[in-house]
Amino acid sequence: MKRCSWVKENSQIYKKYHDSEWGIAKYDDRDLFELLVLECFQAGLSWLCVLNKREDFRRSFDNFDVNKVADYKEEKIYKLLQNEKIIRSRSKIEAAINNAKIFIKIQEEYGSFSNYIWGFTKNKIIKNTSGKIPVSTPLSDKISKDLKKRGMKYTGTVIIYSYLQAIGIVDDHEPGCFRY
Repeated sequence: MKRCSWVKENSQIYKKYHDSEWGIAKYDDRDLFELLVLECFQAGLSWLCVLNKREDFRRSFDNFDVNKVADYKEEKIYKLLQNEKIIRSRSKIEAAINNAKIFIKIQEEYGSFSNYIWGFTKNKIIKNTSGKIPVSTPLSDKISKDLKKRGMKYTGTVIIYSYLQAIGIVDDHEPGCFRY
């Protein structure tokens, strides 16, 4: 089966992620929050590193229950910093908590985070047919700027573009890939 060139064929977890998640539209707020947190933790690291720790992240972050994460206090931060099975970055953990609080405010304002994020494209999937994958676009610039204005952390345009790919707003599967 032909896949996008970035997929490491010797990695089952990478192939599974590519084949069943990446570039597939997601609308569930829990899924959207999980991927936002994971993209933030990925900053400066490889996505494979994050994927390999994903199940531990789910256990450690209460299955990405946004309300629970928003209520994390110093004791929970300390516990997360001691957990060798996840990425132990105080700034990223604090960003996840901060972003959870803002995520909830966006849910309150728009009815769901899904309504907010998909509203940027009027619920349309952007299909990249160029065969070239950018690291950012005017759309990721716009969303990044809005999220930062709201106070979110680790939401630069490159992270947001990667997030848009992960949640399927942007479909960047390469020509020749079976998902194209």
